[in-house]
Amino acid sequence: MFKKTVFVFIGVLALFFVACGSDEKKDANQSALSSAEDLGLRKTSLQSEDSVILPNAVYESAMPGESELIQRSFENAPPLISHSVDGMLPLSADSNICLTCHDKALAADLNATAMPPTHYFDFVNNKSTGDVVSNARFSCTQCHVVQSDAKPIVGNTFKADFQNETLKNKSNLIDTLNEGIK
Repeated sequence: MFKKTVFVFIGVLALFFVACGSDEKKDANQSALSSAEDLGLRKTSLQSEDSVILPNAVYESAMPGESELIQRSFENAPPLISHSVDGMLPLSADSNICLTCHDKALAADLNATAMPPTHYFDFVNNKSTGDVVSNARFSCTQCHVVQSDAKPIVGNTFKADFQNETLKNKSNLIDTLNEGIK
């Protein structure tokens, strides 16, 4: 019985010291980061966007069909928007101007890129949505951004490795997702 009481006492004492020591570690971590400006690459407050200086970049201002497409960053990466989106945002499930050109039923006639099969598939319920864009895919700018000539803030040596040349301009994501399921 005495041994059990000693072990319980030592356990409580150890918890006490651990709890007291965590405050000291917390203070040390806070002093290491003197302010929110020390976080991130922008070196500005993360609490306010007022003093954010965007990198010098020219965003695509061409009308649809007038600009040169920039190759995808990697296989099945969302393609960049190759035209200006002025006056087209915000997008909602009820109001999505992107569908007027990129819906699969209209794209070929307008010489636009049709949305891929993944945009017509409900991954939650694992079924096709037919000719209707999935409810999870109406917010185009969640994945797609307007292309620009912005230089990287941090350099890298990444080189995309595409399985074949067509995947530089086309997605095979639905095939990749379905691989081995049949």
